[in-house]
Amino acid sequence: MDAINNSISTPQAEAVLINKENISTLLFPKEDVLLTLEEKKERLQKIERAMHLGNNKIKVKIIFQDTEGKKVVDTSIWGITEQNIILKGTTIIPIRSIHEIKFF
Repeated sequence: MDAINNSISTPQAEAVLINKENISTLLFPKEDVLLTLEEKKERLQKIERAMHLGNNKIKVKIIFQDTEGKKVVDTSIWGITEQNIILKGTTIIPIRSIHEIKFF
């Protein structure tokens, strides 16, 4: 199933809700979507917290950027590498493409 017509409002733009299974078909930007070192540190802290919650089967909302625009997925983070987060089923999202992690 392709991206769903649902969207959520973020401070910068609308993000299209996407199924986790469709992430592997996306192309990601080469540059980091965050500009400041402080934003990047905060993102990494949230990713690490989300991974610990994911180990307890708690989902988070990941707002990220592909080459077509902002996307959002509700999922658990299973692992982190230096450059990527790993979701269930070996789905990968580059950390540089992540705008925000929301906890709910």
